[in-house]
Parts: sequence; C-alpha cells; structure tokens
Amino acid sequence: MARILWACWDGGGNLPPSLGIATELDRRGHQVSFHGRHNMVPRARAAGVTAYAFEQALTDQEAFSFHPLVSVFGYCASPAVGEELVDLVATEEPDLVVIDAMFGAALDVAPRLQRPTAVMVHTFLYRGIDAWQGNLAMQSDSRKRAGFRGLDDLDVLWGERDRVHVNTLASYDGAPTVPWSNIVHGAPVLGGDPRAVPVTLPWDVDHPDPLVLLSFSTVPEQRSAESLQRALDALSSLPVRVVATTGGIVEVDELDAPANAYVVEVADHDALLAQASLVVGHGGHGTTMRTLRAGLPLVGMPAKGTDQASNLHLVEQLGAGRFLPPDSDRDLIAATVTEVLRDPAYRAAAQRLSLDFVGRDGAALAADSLDEVLAARTAGAAT
Repeated sequence: MARILWACWDGGGNLPPSLGIATELDRRGHQVSFHGRHNMVPRARAAGVTAYAFEQALTDQEAFSFHPLVSVFGYCASPAVGEELVDLVATEEPDLVVIDAMFGAALDVAPRLQRPTAVMVHTFLYRGIDAWQGNLAMQSDSRKRAGFRGLDDLDVLWGERDRVHVNTLASYDGAPTVPWSNIVHGAPVLGGDPRAVPVTLPWDVDHPDPLVLLSFSTVPEQRSAESLQRALDALSSLPVRVVATTGGIVEVDELDAPANAYVVEVADHDALLAQASLVVGHGGHGTTMRTLRAGLPLVGMPAKGTDQASNLHLVEQLGAGRFLPPDSDRDLIAATVTEVLRDPAYRAAAQRLSLDFVGRDGAALAADSLDEVLAARTAGAAT
C-alpha cells in the first residue's frame, strides 16, 4: 500500500484527530509516519503511530523570539523546518504528504515536494476563513520580521494543494467562502488520544446532583490555571458534582478544588459524557463536537484559539448552550450554568443535534479522502 508522510503540528485540537486518522490508515495497510516537534513523538508512539522529530524544530526559535507565541510560530513558520521537510521527502519518497492546516513552513515548500499534498483541517473552514487567513498572515509577517521570506496567501497555500480535507460536518460550516474545488468535508475525528484514560469518580453512581465536566484547553500556550480556578469557584456554590481535567498543562495541586469537585490531569471524556448533564469548556472544536455528539449542552468561555469563540457562538445559535466572555466572573458563570441546567430546551436542542453525528466516522471519512488522492495519483501515473 502507500507510504504517507504527515507533517504535524501537535496542538491539542490537532494531534488527537491526526492520530485517529493515522490509525485508520494503518488499518487499511498504509504506512504512516509523523514528523513534528520533539514533544509530539512520545504521544504519537503511545498511540502506535510511527513518529520522528524534525532535527531543525528549534533552529529558528531565537529568530522568532520577539513573538509572544515563539514556541508555536518559531516552529510552524520556521524556514529551517521547511527545508528539512523538502530533504526528508526527497529521501523517503512517500506517495503522499499530509500537512497540518496551520503549518505554514510545510505549506510554503509543498510545491517543491513533487508529489501529492493534502491539507488537514481540524475545525471549520468556511466559518473560520477570516481567522485562518489571519493566522497564516501572522506567520508570514513574523517570518519577514525575523528576516525570512513571507508566505503566499491562503489561495496558494491551501487552494493549490491536491486536497483540503475538513474534519467537521459540512452542515455546520456554513456557505462556501472560497472558490477552491479541492475541499472535502468529513466529520469530527473524536478519538486517537492515548492520554484518554478511565477515572473512578468519588461519588455513588446514584448521587442525585448532576455531573458537570469542566475541561479547558490542553495547548500549553493557552494555559490558564486562573480560568480553571474561577470556574471551579463558580461551580462550588451549585448543587452539582464537578469533574475537572487539567490536560497536563496545569498541575492538579495548583488548584484549590472545592468539596463538590474532583480534579484529574487527564480522563476519558466519552466515559464522563455518558454520565454528565453539562460541559463547561473553552470552545475547542474537538470538545465542542464531542459534547454535541453526546447530546449535552455546553457553557463555554473561549481561550486564545482562533476558532473557539466562533465555535461557541455556533452552539448558542443552535440553542445547545451559552457563550460567555473569557473574563466572566464566578457569579456570571454560576448563573449561566444554573440557567442551562434548569431549562430543558438546551438539552433538547443538543439531543437533536446529536443525530447529525450518527453513522459519521470522521477518521474513516478522512482516510477515504486521502485514498482518493492516492488513487488519482496512481491513475495519473498509469496514463
């Protein structure tokens, strides 16, 4: 079967779905290898995926030291990493290169790779097009400030690739906002994270208080112990049980857990959602879609991710939850959670939306999409 090289960005909403797709591709007999930052490697290997670190992943960090997110843009926009990818593809000769949508350095060199390339988008495309354009423009401006050549615009970086695969439901993404013919929508990929482990809750299974799952971003650059603590304090005054996951970017002992809360680093969210009545989250695409798939309402406060506010506004528009400003105080959080728990319309809307996910395997749909690109390459070679 085919050899696929995956140029990876290991963001909290990017790596788990990528691993889920890689697992499905492996099941079909393809050979997939991830290449990314050093901290990506053990997580990918724990999921059974072959993974390697770019040797140049840290080379341009000093050149991007002016940027408040140097650890992100010093990698994603790094010309040194882009050149290493060119050399790697020339040596490994994969049949297909998959590039994470925000990996500007890899997208920049894609025309030089001389083989099919697919862009993998893990959130909305049309609804978030302004944010996507802003992200790649920021990378381009940062490269220029660092003394490097800038990036092309999105029409080139994405529009000229063989495939742009979007891991979300087309019905939620709105009307097309770009004219490219290479876009395919699948469904959210909601598996693949080896850190998802079962937890034993400290309450009786028949406890009368509803269970609330509290989960914010797992991206280090979006770390906010203060936001988690503020949410815990808000929920402490309510007749609820709270399970809070820190994602490993906030230490459990940094937080002062109230009597009605149980705080853990990581957990199997699907297992918790099966018992929960509500999610309080940051609006990441994965958490938001997982919540809707489970038929649960969501109260959200966005962190720094470019798509999070848009995701939460969508949930509010669909009647399945409430958007709150990121600086909401504990009284507003408590009042909003109380409202959503008491009004059955929110739960009813979420349960209706859960039907949209039935029979939609995001990993399988993404693998199908990549198989189509591979088949087109084979057909082209035969002619």
